[in-house]
Parts: sequence; structure tokens; C-alpha cells
Amino acid sequence: MLDPSGGAWKPAPVTTAPLTEGAGPVVDPALKRERFGWYSYDWAMSVFNTSVTTVFLGPYLTAVAEDGAGPDGRLPFLGLGIPPGSWFSYVLSASVLLQVLVLPLTGAVADRTGRKREMLAGFALLGALATTGMFFIADGRWLLGAVLFVVANISFGAATVVYYSWLPDLASPDERDAVSSRGWAFGYVGGALLLAVHLGLVLGADALGLTTGEAVRICLASAGLWWGAFTLFTVSRLRNRPVRETGARSRSGFRQLATTMREMRAFPLTLWFLGAYLLFNDGVQTVIALSATYATEELGLEQDVLTGAILMVQVVAIAGALGLGRLAGRYGAKRVVLGALVAWIGVILAAFFLQEGAVGQFYALAAVIGLVQGGTQALSRSLFSQLIPAGKEAEYYGFYEISDRGTSWLGPLAFGLTFQLTGSYRLAIVSLVVFFVVGFVALAALPIRRAVVEAGNVPPERL
Repeated sequence: MLDPSGGAWKPAPVTTAPLTEGAGPVVDPALKRERFGWYSYDWAMSVFNTSVTTVFLGPYLTAVAEDGAGPDGRLPFLGLGIPPGSWFSYVLSASVLLQVLVLPLTGAVADRTGRKREMLAGFALLGALATTGMFFIADGRWLLGAVLFVVANISFGAATVVYYSWLPDLASPDERDAVSSRGWAFGYVGGALLLAVHLGLVLGADALGLTTGEAVRICLASAGLWWGAFTLFTVSRLRNRPVRETGARSRSGFRQLATTMREMRAFPLTLWFLGAYLLFNDGVQTVIALSATYATEELGLEQDVLTGAILMVQVVAIAGALGLGRLAGRYGAKRVVLGALVAWIGVILAAFFLQEGAVGQFYALAAVIGLVQGGTQALSRSLFSQLIPAGKEAEYYGFYEISDRGTSWLGPLAFGLTFQLTGSYRLAIVSLVVFFVVGFVALAALPIRRAVVEAGNVPPERL
């Protein structure tokens, strides 16, 4: 149903030759249209990360769990008594653990069948439906909230794996940094726009005759509707490609996954990159996740300051993603990512010296985070695409997403243990420097051009 009806359709070439010497590559109109559809999915899905996971669901589900707690103040679950304050963190951890099991298999099925459009549509619409259903999380329905979030987050991860796997089909090696950065910027624009609307709705709830809880439920449901509606636009423009490895058709998803895991040992430099990414990205995710805790507990900043900083980061990150993408075109993605990691180290050290109650200093630091956050992630995505053997894109991006999500407990663990041992949030935040330093060293030592060649790909002019 989602494929072009004509059997003679073939995917557009990534680029055509320049018309004149010195001119840039001419992009086929069909490919340009498809790229825009690909960008639009970043626009569609980013609202789940910003409005749902980062801002609204955690505090709201915690409040619902507190209302539904028993006489002992705990939630009865599988014979255990769980504190309501821990419920969302446990639900988030459970969804991440299930992603670790689901994402590689998703990639194997996508590469084996070649039906990526159908899979992207199915996972994204399932996640959007579950997110829209969060409107009904009220009156102590903490278990419903948990189930809906687990379904939505697993679907989000699976759809992301399939979405990322299109990048090598849509851009030549020399174009991928720019294309990936543009997609990331689209995501920040979409996330910032809807988040601004949501913040206005919550802050103006009284004037609209709504309770804060009702406003939050509307925000959650509208994020799901946004995700689903723009996904339909995306799948109307993307096209499936023929399966490159014919032998993969004869294997089940599980057997294909097992084969890929064995074959990955033949590409140690690709695994090297995944290890480096695991380290520095864990640092990035931990800074993002715990910056609010640091700001409130150590710096004494109010919620309105944090809300403004979150929105500002989304806006500044648009320019950051596009700017670092341009720098990558001039100096190479690896060098730019290394430079961004130096900036992250500077952010951590500056956070250690922030003065209590210094709103201006906090906003300045948030602006720097916005500048480097999107570019770090967008260029890591495009850099990894150079290290994937042809025909294995979705499977390898499944393992990439595991590196992104499945180990995201390391940074929070270091932060928590440091605080427990020292009682200092400043020492806890500075403990995260090790992730950026070790990740920097690992990436700097990686012979990236040789890694691209060993994966069977043609290196771009600048790496």
C-alpha cells in the first residue's frame, strides 16, 4: 500500500554531476522531495522527547501515582510497595531495557524485508496513538500511564532506528553531515514550537478555565496527534529501496540478527566508534537529564527559569545543528565532534563555578549547551553512517540506538554515587567530565578513514 504502484519505479540517485565546474551537486527533484519528507519526521518525533519525556510526563505521572497510592503511601505492583516518587524512573528504565531487546531485531527485520516505510509508519503511529491516549491518565490511573509510556517509548525507539537507516540512501558520503544536521534542526524547530504552545497553555490554564492537570493532559495528547499527523506526511514522501543482500530474505529476523552480531566482529573499528559514542553521548544525555536537578538543588533557581532555559536550548540548538553541520563540510565531522566535546568539557567545568541564584550565568551556559548539543548528535549520526556495511543500515543503527539509550544509566550512576559520597552537587556534576574526556580520547585515536574503507564504503573528502 505504501509502495509506489508502478513496478518500474527506481530510487533516485543520491546526486548528479555538477552542471558547471565549481558548482555544487545538482539534487534530483525526486530526491529533494524525499529528503524533505525525511526531515519532516525529525519535526514529527521530537515533540515526544521534549514535551512528553523531558518536561511534562515525569512530574505529572508522579502526581497521579501519589493520588493513587495506598494507605501506606506506596503503589502496589507485583507484590511490591513502590514509592510514587520512584514510579516514573522505574517505568523509564523498564522501557529502555525493552528497547535494548527490540531495537536490534527491528533493524534486522527492516533490512531483511526492505519494507521500511511500512515499519516506520506502524511504529510511529502506534507510539503516537499511545501518546494521545495519555489524555486519559487521571484519577489515580498510574498503571495506565506506565503502560502507555512503555508502548510509546519502545515505538519511538524502533521508529527512530528505521528512520536513521534512510540516511545513506538520501545522501552521498560528502553530503551526509549537512543532511543529518538539517534533519536535526527541523526536529528542534518542531519541538520548540509545540513546547512553546504547551508552556503557554499550562501557564495560562487558570485563564482558560482549566486545571493544571487538564492542561498537561491536553499537552500530552496534542504531542501524540502532532507526531502521528506529520508521520503521515513523512511516509507519503519516503520510498523503499530494494534489499541489497538477497540472502537476507531467506532468514528470519532473529537469525539475521544473530548473523549480524557475528559479522560485526569483522569490523572492529566500527565497534570502536560505538564504544566512543557510548561514552561521550552518555555524558551528553546525563547533563541534559540532570541539569534541572542541579539548577534547583544547588543553584536555587525557580521553575520558570528552568522552563525558559529548556525553551531557549531548543531554539539555540537550531542554529547550533546547522552551524556545526557547515563546519563539518569544511573541516570534517570527526574534527567538529572533537571540538564539540572540548566545549562540553568547558560546560561542565563552568557549571562547577556557577554562582547560586545567578540566572544570567545559567542562561549563558544553557545557550552554549544548545549550540553544541544538536551538532554533536547530528554529526555522530552521519559519521556512523559511513561505518556501516551496505545493506545493514537499520541493523547497525539498532545497535547505535542501544548505545544511545541502553547504557544511559552510567552517567546518572556516576552523578548519584559522587553526590552520595561527597554530599556535593558541584562535585557530582564535575564527575561527568570523565565521560567526555575518555570519549574524546577514544574518538581521536580512531583511524576514521581506514574504518570507512574497512566497512566497504567510499570515504568522503573530509572526515
